[in-house]
Amino acid sequence: MTQKQLFARYLKDLKPGKLEWIGLRPKRKEDLHIVDSVEALAGLGLEGDHRCSKTPGSARQVTLISAEFIQMIEAYTGIEQIDPAILRRNLVVSGINLNALRHQQFSIGAARFEATALCHPCVRMDQALGQGGTAAMLGYGGVCARILESGVIRVGDLLIPLES
Repeated sequence: MTQKQLFARYLKDLKPGKLEWIGLRPKRKEDLHIVDSVEALAGLGLEGDHRCSKTPGSARQVTLISAEFIQMIEAYTGIEQIDPAILRRNLVVSGINLNALRHQQFSIGAARFEATALCHPCVRMDQALGQGGTAAMLGYGGVCARILESGVIRVGDLLIPLES
């Protein structure tokens, strides 16, 4: 059984999650802009995010992390409260194990996504979180996704796992 088939087998057991936060990176290494809603553009990325103007069809059009993963990173770093913006992910969701969505499709609001890969932390996380920040994020970096169908997503929308 392939890993994709294994994840699909457990997909039916996942309950919906909730979109808690949206951050757009207008340029590489610039501060994120926090918004309440954004247009997800199929094959491109989130409108206003620098990834949207990069290679169309990329497997890393959007990055997601869960609030629960952020709590684990807080526990491992000893930081009481981590601002999601310093983690450089686009979307924060809650109530769902993102790792179980790998290679699966899901919707948020009117848009449809496919989780493509785990989103591994880069060494910049040591700068953002202090020494050991990258290590604290291992396994908790979230997922990368591509946008399959355009639509507006809003804070408060449900993340719903879909059968592929």
